[in-house]
Amino acid sequence: MKVIANFFDFPHKVDIKTEILAGVTVALALIPEAVAFAMIAGLSPLTGLYAAFVMGLITSILGGRPGMISGATGAVAVVIVSLVVSHGPEYIFATVILAGIIQILAGVFRLGKLIRLVPHSVIFGFVNGLAIIIFMSQLGNFKAVNDAGELVWMTGSNLYTMLGLVLTTMLIIWGLPKLTKAFPSSLAAILVVFGIVVFAGIDTKTVGDIASIKGGFPPFHIPMIPFTWEALGVIFPYAAIVAGVGLIESLLTLNIVDEITETRGRGNKECVAQGTANVLSGFFSGMGGCAMIGQSLINVSSGARARLSGIVAAVMLLVFIMFAADIIELLPMAALTGVMIMVSIGTFEWASFKTFRRMPKSDVLVMVLVTLVTIFLHNLALAVLVGVIISALVFAWDNAKRIRARKYVDDKGAKHYEIYGPLFFGSVTAFNEKFDVLNDHDEVIIDFSESRIVDMSGIEAVNKLTERYLKQGKKLHLRHLSRDCRNLLKNADEIIEVNILEDPTWKVAVDKV
Repeated sequence: MKVIANFFDFPHKVDIKTEILAGVTVALALIPEAVAFAMIAGLSPLTGLYAAFVMGLITSILGGRPGMISGATGAVAVVIVSLVVSHGPEYIFATVILAGIIQILAGVFRLGKLIRLVPHSVIFGFVNGLAIIIFMSQLGNFKAVNDAGELVWMTGSNLYTMLGLVLTTMLIIWGLPKLTKAFPSSLAAILVVFGIVVFAGIDTKTVGDIASIKGGFPPFHIPMIPFTWEALGVIFPYAAIVAGVGLIESLLTLNIVDEITETRGRGNKECVAQGTANVLSGFFSGMGGCAMIGQSLINVSSGARARLSGIVAAVMLLVFIMFAADIIELLPMAALTGVMIMVSIGTFEWASFKTFRRMPKSDVLVMVLVTLVTIFLHNLALAVLVGVIISALVFAWDNAKRIRARKYVDDKGAKHYEIYGPLFFGSVTAFNEKFDVLNDHDEVIIDFSESRIVDMSGIEAVNKLTERYLKQGKKLHLRHLSRDCRNLLKNADEIIEVNILEDPTWKVAVDKV
């Protein structure tokens, strides 16, 4: 039992019943999402369902974040839809396989740690944007086909019935945990609303009205595309974007689940797991995918903390496809819509509104911008990239203004400049303005005990400053450089000329990394 517990990464004593029930709930919530995303991409519903099964199973077993759920996602669907139109499903399978290989390489080369560069304001914007997308995607369930074959908003009794069932679902999800946590509230809500619809004979929209989910075991299939450089040139750009979008969404979801569970996942391991799952998804007729924040929150909020819930979700999804499609297709969409609306409400960072007056204006701007890009462009990778770039530029600008110099002349007649703040590309101009080369003494010492040379721009600034003093017949020395700064200067020794004052008794705390 101990070996089994270690394999499933049980963080403490886990309630197996809770894990299983949470997995069943997630499996039910995966069905409409997988079908919808496959149809958005122009693929058959089973392509999305097979992807959800393979992605969910593999990442649950191998992933770096127990309790996180992966499957077919809208982010991937939006990327590949144009490729489906131009080249067909076979190219999609090949693209997903190549994307998986890229993700595996990202994990092997430990690029998962780059997620640390994403500021909290970007995460807030990302989460809020996703929450709004999840909510807006549910509004389509309030539409129905009229007699003319057009998709229009529901009216009259159909609308009231749909609203009543959705609100009933939401009420159960909100109220049941206040009474008992022995049974997942989402699953209870689905079963209760299902029972109401069946026994009361209510005519309402069901899963079967979207598409049939009946099928067999995912067939193994090698993509039928020509193995040529031309074909590789077609799929590689899409594969790179799918890999990037998938990793960004997965690693951000991992961070969110980490915060909720107060544990820490393993980003690089998750990269490898996502890549392996995508490779197998491509070979088993799936459209690929990544972590799903909505289903992950359903799983975690149901009490799941181990890998077992994700495995159960994937296996039960396959069981539904192969043996229980006729029953699952009778599930009212109102129940699943209510579940996802509650997920969107729980996903949204309502606390972010309170930070508007407390956070720097630049962080507020980044948060709002990331949210808007996520909502209107549905491009999660672009939204995060924009947020990171703006945050980095703001950080560079703020640090560029922090460089200072305290000046004095010692008893030997040498002019000292004690530098405070980092010397990098953004602060070079301010750094140069601190020195009065023409009027300075014959010997000048720059003290870097409270500063450091960060990049090539900083090295070049020191080099140019040395040349300016030499032209005036004056000598410049550098003092108290940290070890990493000395290494930078040593590596650039062939292209610069500076004088470093040796001071073996001086120790800089930053030397220890």
